[in-house]
Order: sequence, then C-alpha cells, then structure tokens
Amino acid sequence: MASVNDDGNRPSGDGRGRLLTKTQILIMSTIQTENLIGPDKVMDVRPIPCSIKHGRIIRAWLELPVTDHFILLNDHDPVPLYYQFAAQWPGAFTWEHLIKGPDEFRVKITKVKALTDPACQTPNGCGGH
Repeated sequence: MASVNDDGNRPSGDGRGRLLTKTQILIMSTIQTENLIGPDKVMDVRPIPCSIKHGRIIRAWLELPVTDHFILLNDHDPVPLYYQFAAQWPGAFTWEHLIKGPDEFRVKITKVKALTDPACQTPNGCGGH
C-alpha cells in the first residue's frame, strides 16, 4: 500500500489521487466549528489537513453573527481563501492581516453583512491549496 501524507493525498507520481471521498470531506467540514475558535477568538488551522481546511474556516465564518470576527492562524498566507471569500461573498466580510509571516500568518476575518442567498452559504474545498 502506498504511503499517504497528512493531507490525505497519496504522494505525487503515484497517480491514484486523493484517498478521501467528497462525501467524507463534506462530513468533516460540517463538524461543529465552535471548538476551533478559542476564547481569544483565534482559530488555529495549522494542524487541519488542507483537504478540509477551507470548508472548516468558511463554516466558522458563516456561523458568525454580523459584526463578529475571528482571527485565522495559519502557517502560510491564505490568499486563495481570500479570493474565494471575495468571489462568493463580496462586501460581506473584512480581511485584515495582523501578522504576515514568514512562519505565522494571522488574519482577522469579520462578517459585516448578513447573507441573504442560502445557496451561497455552502463551503467549497480549497482546490489545489
């Protein structure tokens, strides 16, 4: 059996792709996110596999009341996530870098507007990142 890295992927060159099914990823990304945001409002996503990371972050943001925020703590600049937010919820969030690398990135993500289209509230995977 081929080895698997911490993202649930087989090493590149193996040719067999992801081990997790889309259903498994959806189930994992819909798990309650309350416990991921600490009392200091920090959501540390560094130990979360990339295959479910964006879904968990988006779910946490969707569950926020308007004007509330959390601070995303990651090991890389979450630029692809920013573009996903900007495409799906323009004007509904603010994105403020508090710490920008090199090993730690903190971004304050605030919900500034209620979402009116429930179809736009489905978190997507993080694509290739």
